[in-house]
Amino acid sequence: MHEGISTRASFASPPCCRRHVVAITACWMLLASAEGCGNAESEPPAPTANEVVVYTALDREFSEALLDDFTGETGVEALPKFDTESTKSVGLAEAISREAARPRADVYWNNEILNTLRLARAGLLEPYVPTRGAEFPQQYRSPDGLWHGFAARARVLIVNTDLVPDEEFPDSIHDLTDPKWAGRAAMAKPLFGTTATHAACLFAQWGDERAKDFFRAAKANGVQIMSGNKRVAQSVAGGTAAFGLTDTDDAMVEIEKGMPVAIVYPDQQPRGDDEALGTLFIPNTLAIIRGGPNPQAARRLVDWLLTPEIEGRLAAGPSAQIPLHPDATAKPRVETPATVRAMSVDFERAAESWESARTFIRDEFAG
Repeated sequence: MHEGISTRASFASPPCCRRHVVAITACWMLLASAEGCGNAESEPPAPTANEVVVYTALDREFSEALLDDFTGETGVEALPKFDTESTKSVGLAEAISREAARPRADVYWNNEILNTLRLARAGLLEPYVPTRGAEFPQQYRSPDGLWHGFAARARVLIVNTDLVPDEEFPDSIHDLTDPKWAGRAAMAKPLFGTTATHAACLFAQWGDERAKDFFRAAKANGVQIMSGNKRVAQSVAGGTAAFGLTDTDDAMVEIEKGMPVAIVYPDQQPRGDDEALGTLFIPNTLAIIRGGPNPQAARRLVDWLLTPEIEGRLAAGPSAQIPLHPDATAKPRVETPATVRAMSVDFERAAESWESARTFIRDEFAG
């Protein structure tokens, strides 16, 4: 097995829970943001005191069963709003921003961190200290209680093993710019989700000019731009691309379907004169919306999710998330910051960098 590639563990996904679909009462407010955010689902009715509205960027198939179980255990009805694969974290964050005068959501469950930090900087999140929040590592939680990180994923390379011999596997994000791979690599459009977070971290780590050079070089090398990370993983599994940059959850879905793919944790070794960059790990984040209709129910949901038990379920489930709580006993099916070199990241600085980098990224990848 190539160094840095996960084993192909066998895993049977549990049956998906199907929740009662909330009746449609009105169309959502226009979701087209300056960055071209996409289609919204329908608006749930105004929640009662025994309901909590959750704007959820984590894929429906990974989060819905947990929200169903929260309702079953507590009697508080969790009403999720999901968004599209390509724009979900941005689309939901933009909705929260537009609704600031009359918030409709109680909790924002983001599958990354960048847009959570942007909402915090805009003053749209409510401070809260969860029951077990302080037990999570300091770098994955807000010092003032505005957001709480848990259940991380890694940014990895997924490689088609039928197309690429083991000894030729790419091992760095810089391979996206290598002429050897011209037209044969893929990544999601770097305006949304974890790909935008990754871009922001690179701008913070390298500075504007070097980061711009990297993205220009990737574009010039014919990198295939996909609608989302899931699409990248599916494209590599299907042989449309030889390798791609994606997240561990999407890569693991393809591995456990038996597709001819493997995972490489990138940038574990020095590259030229540079030190090893390391693999980027991005947590899910939870935040309570300032002025949301049901703050009590919101706190109850955040407390319920921020536990080692829930992280264990996310680790064991099809998304193969990485527990961050020190008491979590679930054995991850992917590598973790304890087993591979992790990229050193200041997420607050990355969010600051994104404000200036966003225009460049949008213009460079406008097509």
